[in-house]
Amino acid sequence: MRKYFVTGLLILVPLAITLWVLNLIIGTMDQSLLLLPERWQPKAVIGFNIPGLGTILTLLFVFLTGLLTRNFIGKQVVTLWEMLLTRIPVVSTIYSSVKQVSDTLFSSSGNAFRKAMLIQYPRQGSWTIAFLTGVPGGDVRNHLTGDYISVYVPTTPNPTSGFFLMMPRAEAIELDMSVDEALKYIVSMGVVSPEYVVAASKNLQAVPPKI
Repeated sequence: MRKYFVTGLLILVPLAITLWVLNLIIGTMDQSLLLLPERWQPKAVIGFNIPGLGTILTLLFVFLTGLLTRNFIGKQVVTLWEMLLTRIPVVSTIYSSVKQVSDTLFSSSGNAFRKAMLIQYPRQGSWTIAFLTGVPGGDVRNHLTGDYISVYVPTTPNPTSGFFLMMPRAEAIELDMSVDEALKYIVSMGVVSPEYVVAASKNLQAVPPKI
């Protein structure tokens, strides 16, 4: 009995969590329908709501925004829009900070989360996986002696929260695994182990990553 029960859990729990996450995402994106005038909303037009319609409209809006801003005129409009936002107090600070982070994370030319690293944290002798995010900048660089890198250490099993660290490049080891494999390893708390590759680990001091 216990064996059959555990087998059922192994099948149903991942499915239930997947459906719950999808329902949460779709439900959140469906809120975009509230931006439409009340007389244009599905309940007013056909008498009932259509689950997922807001998600489709949101994805379509994001796609069209990207399509329109890829041409010359669209780029000029975006430039003027950003110039306007940077002249508004408080708004300029928030917008500039968020844009820098989003450009780093989502841009195809960005380097954030491109490499999985092995570092000693939270103490000497304890190892964990981190992700390379760049190098220290600003006035921070003036107070650090030597070659340093910036890394993000995600928590388990929720990698969206974590710790930002600046550490000597020589103390970090570049792993021969993709970011996706590293994330699966972290989320599963080490249960889902990446395929083992017989290869010498690359020390960042010998092979500096392109940042």
